[in-house]
Amino acid sequence: MKFIKPKNLNAENVDWLVSERARTIVKSYAEYSEHTESEIVNQFLLNLLDDKDFIDWIDNKRNNRRLIQQLGIEDKVVAK
Repeated sequence: MKFIKPKNLNAENVDWLVSERARTIVKSYAEYSEHTESEIVNQFLLNLLDDKDFIDWIDNKRNNRRLIQQLGIEDKVVAK
């Protein structure tokens, strides 16, 4: 059984330029999945944390402890 997780209450508006195609994809997927567009974007971006090369890049950055903690990926990086 998967428990319902609370929504992220630390959300804030951002000012990004996104192509019309990307907006249409998000809007359509939100309609399909019955989630909000914000929830779709948020979930997709969190999936980037499954990119091993990205995690390795973060792990090899200088002074990365704060970033690792902010991203909640302590279990994915090599302990140094």
